[in-house]
Amino acid sequence: MRLYRTLSGPVVEQDGSWHRLPEQPWDDLINRDDLGAHLTAQIRNVRPDPKEADLLAGPLPPPIGSQEVWASGVTYLRSRQAREEEAQTADVYARVYAAERPELFFKAPAWRVVGHGGAVRIRRDSTWNVPEPELVLLATSSGHIVGVTIGNDMSSRSIEGENPLYLPQAKIYDGACALGPCILVSEETPGPSTEIRLVIMRAGQTVFEGGTTLAQLKRKPQLLVDYLFRETRFPAGCFLFTGTGIVPEGGFTLKPGDEVRISISGIGTLTNPVSA
Repeated sequence: MRLYRTLSGPVVEQDGSWHRLPEQPWDDLINRDDLGAHLTAQIRNVRPDPKEADLLAGPLPPPIGSQEVWASGVTYLRSRQAREEEAQTADVYARVYAAERPELFFKAPAWRVVGHGGAVRIRRDSTWNVPEPELVLLATSSGHIVGVTIGNDMSSRSIEGENPLYLPQAKIYDGACALGPCILVSEETPGPSTEIRLVIMRAGQTVFEGGTTLAQLKRKPQLLVDYLFRETRFPAGCFLFTGTGIVPEGGFTLKPGDEVRISISGIGTLTNPVSA
């Protein structure tokens, strides 16, 4: 079951049938431990409308209300390797990868997040910029994972590589976070064989393409959520990036006009143009 946020209310797609639900507060809707059962009950009372599938042809708001967005770092071996390539203090990332405690950091408030079709940005004071495609968890205020979505964690590698303490500037800025196109609502997180694909287009040509699977994710999703919720409350729930296993090689950097496409099997494709 996929839940879309639109300007005129929530839309649910299940088994090829599309249902527009009555307008309702988004925070109240997604911050439910029984989200799947709740949506199933709602669509029983709504006539399917195949025209709702047309919403995928255009931009969509991000599937977020007032939730914060957090992120996990160095959860894939490829991420550790990339950080070591860029950093002058590489041992820091090796220690994070091996440690029991995960690296968790604040990524974005809701108002700074863009959705499917919205523009992401590269910092003007950075010389090395990449997208980081990630599975993103939706956790309720009780710390229960009720769904997943796709995230683009835009990152300025030249800034973070200069000093790990510069990570907030490398990760948190206008246009640095995208979510969408929907929330895959499920009691279970996607399995290890789930594929993540990244394609970067430039002037109509593919300039980078790569993939990984969730089998490469070192830490369990629920463990990441449990650490995040240890001493921090999220009254409306939160979104948590789980880390990236796809990082373009050192010679590649994004340019204005590029298009980033991130696909995760079972969820869909998040597409964002790149602006300066």
